[in-house]
Amino acid sequence: MNKSEKAVLGACRITGMEVWDADYFDSEVPAHITLRDDLTGAFQFGLVQGDIDARVGGVGGVVRVEFSWSGADENDPMSGRGWLEVTGDQAQRRIFIYLGDDSAFTAVRAG
Repeated sequence: MNKSEKAVLGACRITGMEVWDADYFDSEVPAHITLRDDLTGAFQFGLVQGDIDARVGGVGGVVRVEFSWSGADENDPMSGRGWLEVTGDQAQRRIFIYLGDDSAFTAVRAG
């Protein structure tokens, strides 16, 4: 595992999203995204959840993770893609739902 991959591994708590309002986060399961050592992971926000398959790269000192995902929203099958760029403690992220919405989101490292 290289240094770029290590920089993006672990669990993050999703703290906000561009498209969905705060009421969407009133759920028993906190909004989160996790990336494991094997570059698979999972996320959930509201009733949307998915499994992640990621790849890590980088350009100009910025680590970029691109991922595809499949999952569900209220038991309706969904899929999409997303990305995140990490520079030090800061990250920019975006998630896309196939044939649906897309949203920037903010997250902080959990733990």
